[in-house]
Amino acid sequence: MKKTKLTPQKVRHIAKLAGLTLSPSEVKKSQKQLSGILDYVEILQRVDTKKVEPTSQVTGLKNVLRKDKAEKCLTQKETLANASEAKSGFFKTKSVKEKWS
Repeated sequence: MKKTKLTPQKVRHIAKLAGLTLSPSEVKKSQKQLSGILDYVEILQRVDTKKVEPTSQVTGLKNVLRKDKAEKCLTQKETLANASEAKSGFFKTKSVKEKWS
């Protein structure tokens, strides 16, 4: 197996693309880890998958949810019966606003 060796410049470039700032020790650590990942991917690329069916999941489970069916529900009047405040057929609450910065 060929050992991939990413350069520190390549690691910093990848970090920049990911919006990360790495310290020199993090570059060195990432260099080793990313190189190992690329070596493993190279091994996986050699696996013959020509006869393998594509799949989105491997558990064999089918949809385990109940059927979606309409059932009797509360009327608007019943729904608002225990509301602390209502206005024009709706629940009345305090405004919820956040300052986005």
